[in-house]
Amino acid sequence: MPVAVQKPTIPKGTRDFSPAEMVRRNYIFDIIRNIFQIFGYQPVETPAMENLSTLMGKYGEEGDKLLFKILNSGNYLDGLPDAESGMRDAASRLQYLTKHISEKGLRYDLTVPFARYVVQHQNELVFPFKRYQIQPVWRADRPQKGRYREFFQCDVDVIGSNSLLNEVELVQIIDAVFTKLNINVLIRLNNRKVLAGIAETIGAPDKLTDITVAMDKLDKTGMDKVNDELIQRGISYESVEKLQPILTLEGKIKTKFETLAEFFQNSEIGRKGLEEMRTVLEHLKDLNLKNKFDFDITLARGLSYYTGTILEVKAMDVAMGSICGGGRYDDLTGIFGLPGMSGVGISFGADRIYDVMNESSLFPENIQASTRALFVNFGTEEEKYCLHLLASLRSAGISSELYPDQAKLKKQMEYANRKNIPFVILIGKDEMESGRITVKDMQSGEQKQITFEDVIKLLS
Repeated sequence: MPVAVQKPTIPKGTRDFSPAEMVRRNYIFDIIRNIFQIFGYQPVETPAMENLSTLMGKYGEEGDKLLFKILNSGNYLDGLPDAESGMRDAASRLQYLTKHISEKGLRYDLTVPFARYVVQHQNELVFPFKRYQIQPVWRADRPQKGRYREFFQCDVDVIGSNSLLNEVELVQIIDAVFTKLNINVLIRLNNRKVLAGIAETIGAPDKLTDITVAMDKLDKTGMDKVNDELIQRGISYESVEKLQPILTLEGKIKTKFETLAEFFQNSEIGRKGLEEMRTVLEHLKDLNLKNKFDFDITLARGLSYYTGTILEVKAMDVAMGSICGGGRYDDLTGIFGLPGMSGVGISFGADRIYDVMNESSLFPENIQASTRALFVNFGTEEEKYCLHLLASLRSAGISSELYPDQAKLKKQMEYANRKNIPFVILIGKDEMESGRITVKDMQSGEQKQITFEDVIKLLS
């Protein structure tokens, strides 16, 4: 009986990347990595999977639901105790089973693993510690445009310092990256203390998380649905009514400060957040940034570990979710036994940045090809001759290759065309005798004979 042929597929929300796509992705990674290094940040990497105890409870209720959990190896059901008691509903059953059959999960972001790393290696690090990390993360989200289940983040954090100069530097990094990538962006800033002050002033200080989770959806769902969600989350009608002037507050930054200063007359934490925001914005105003920034009171950022400045970046010319975001976290390491270690960081969404650049045709044309020159293979003697020259080109740092088969010239030229190789080198018996090399420019069609030294100059 014939074996059934399996249709090749990949999980939803994941993607394969072709060589052409990888060249473009690496262009983004190289620019981001270079700017991180220019600002004095050092690279680290952490495992793809972490203990669930490390991950759970760090991202809020909605974030925990999106964690990919890994089944224990072996017979993970073996020894599972009787689960009748305490399992009245589906949620409690799921929580009970997860605890017994899964101890690890794929990382949801790079910040929590970084906090764990800092605590584990605290005696080896120099504080303030400035690190960057470029690795994939996984979220069990519903796949849609700009939202994937596996995607790369490019994180940069500084930990062990309370200075607001760190926030200013991170905004400078954002500005430098998107200026270099030629993406026009708006940098939105807020402060979680401002949000805490709002919650306190409207009479719902214990509902900060519910308020921020709902407010974080304002751009996506609109005012009416945000108000409905606030009511559903137990915020009183009176508190929601008091919140309306804040949700609709627009205008110049100065106007927003004046309105909030009056609003926070009885909220010390709100005034503190406003003062931190003023300090950061005044520094930024003097730096002549290429991209615009704004104080956005409705910016909430859903992650529960933020405590101070929060920021988010949106592309101005393409409809896309945030392409960079982050904020201040005062005690994330405290969960792992190292209290009082404040940090601040941002994360660039490489996949969304790629989509924005692709849609706007922002990639340089010259990064399409990875090979600069192809040697045509005319036969056994010619390929021996070419191998020496090929080695010399590569030693000079010029990406080049020799066609491996003695195929027809048309087939070899088609290969060069399809790979967008800009130059083809043709060496037959005449070239071997004369020492002069025939080079064809594949774009113009021009063909000329030059010395090998001139070939190096042409391709460099």
